[in-house]
Amino acid sequence: MARSRTDRSPRRRPKPARGHDLTSTLPDDLLLHVLRRLDTRSAVGTAVLSRRWARLRRELPDLDLRVSNMLPPRYHRLVLLHRDIEKRKGSHCLYRRDAMQQELVPNIRRYERRAMRALTSSVDRFPRPQSVSRLRLEFFLTGNTGCINRLIARSIDVSDLEALAKPIHQERSVHTFPSHGLCQEPRASCLRSLKLGCCVLPPLHEFSALTTLVLQDLPRSTPAAAYEGVFTSCRQLQVLHLKSCACSGNSDLVVVGAPGSGIKELVVDKCAFSQMWLRALPNLEILASLDTTVLFESESFPCLRRWNLTQSVGAMIRSAEGLPLFYTGHHIELGWFLGCTPDITNLVVRFTGPLRWIMPSGSSSLLPPLLPKLRKLLVADVPSSWDVSWPRLLLQTAPSLEILHIHIAPCKEKPGHKIPWKKHTRRRHHCIKEFVVAGFEGTESQICLVRFVIGVSRLRHVGLFKKGQPRDKGHWDWEMVTEHHSWTDEEKDATLEQIMDGVSFSNHPVQLILG
Repeated sequence: MARSRTDRSPRRRPKPARGHDLTSTLPDDLLLHVLRRLDTRSAVGTAVLSRRWARLRRELPDLDLRVSNMLPPRYHRLVLLHRDIEKRKGSHCLYRRDAMQQELVPNIRRYERRAMRALTSSVDRFPRPQSVSRLRLEFFLTGNTGCINRLIARSIDVSDLEALAKPIHQERSVHTFPSHGLCQEPRASCLRSLKLGCCVLPPLHEFSALTTLVLQDLPRSTPAAAYEGVFTSCRQLQVLHLKSCACSGNSDLVVVGAPGSGIKELVVDKCAFSQMWLRALPNLEILASLDTTVLFESESFPCLRRWNLTQSVGAMIRSAEGLPLFYTGHHIELGWFLGCTPDITNLVVRFTGPLRWIMPSGSSSLLPPLLPKLRKLLVADVPSSWDVSWPRLLLQTAPSLEILHIHIAPCKEKPGHKIPWKKHTRRRHHCIKEFVVAGFEGTESQICLVRFVIGVSRLRHVGLFKKGQPRDKGHWDWEMVTEHHSWTDEEKDATLEQIMDGVSFSNHPVQLILG
């Protein structure tokens, strides 16, 4: 009897021939897309698949070789264990702690050297990367870093170069380039963006196309003249970032006097300079001085538009005459602080510490419009022990202000002295569109500030949030991230009554948003 169609077994797809590679049928563009999404360790491993994979890896426009991607998970567990042991205190476990450290450190270093050998063997197999436009290198400082210098020297067509050196665990060392610098023909180089980390600063003045430079973790042996030479000799530079850099010398003073410089953006972040003196940067438009002592003259940067000023307790800024513009814990006049920034449009002021550092000029007089073009203002990390009403000083100097955000940080210190205000020191501010206070607790000085802002403006909405903080969007922009917090009816009524007391709302009814 013939078998019915339903009784027949289903057809199976023919098996590919033995040894047939299905990926060989894929186009190069698709395989390159796969390689771009792999980390260094996986991308290097594809070379063993076939000669085609090895060839494709060399055609990637962005070459990212990071030794951290070649470290196994066990390495990271050992590092975390070592950090945890170092944090432990107590003499009863001191012997055991030292014994564990002596066992962990050699194992950690062994993994780092092994990963560096794997990276070296991969770099040595690379020919001259003619098609690479962006080269990122991260490597440990072992005895076999010569391949890194050779690869950089061959990358004359690279436009974006990043070379970050990392010392072996608990060792202090720095990467040194050959005597000729990054390459033997810097004038023929296409390099436009350069980032160096934990390296001896090579000569850069002949790189005529270089416009962006980031220097990170430069050692204390770096002379101050090397930093000064970057400003004066690299006149084509437009962006310069200095992060966690140090310098040598008795004074540790970096003097920047570069009237011919084209730098428009400058970031000085946690640098171990005793002082940085900005004397002349005529094209500077945006500045971020983060936990670094800065000195400047009143005409140092006439084109400045955006400024992020972040300082810790004890930080000081002086004028060219040596007078303190502000000093944490001392009462100084606001005019000295703002007199050199008449064209600024975006200002971030962030200070940490319980001591008040600023006072109004004469404590009662109406301040002149020192910031006539200011549009956005963030005053962050204001300790709650301060007289929080002090930002009204900045408001008085900025008649065109549109956005005012204030962040109040909780502080256990006792409240300081109050600022004596007089009613006739008010200037109308018709441009304010947004006023937000994060960390609002309803203290007397906070109520005073809110009442003042409402009284001198035509605000329709005011946001008062118990919990919130600014989130950085780069160095010069931010967003206020707030958390909803339930207010009791008693708290709402008491806050509204205090704020409305003595303020006329006949022309512009205000809605208070409490969160």
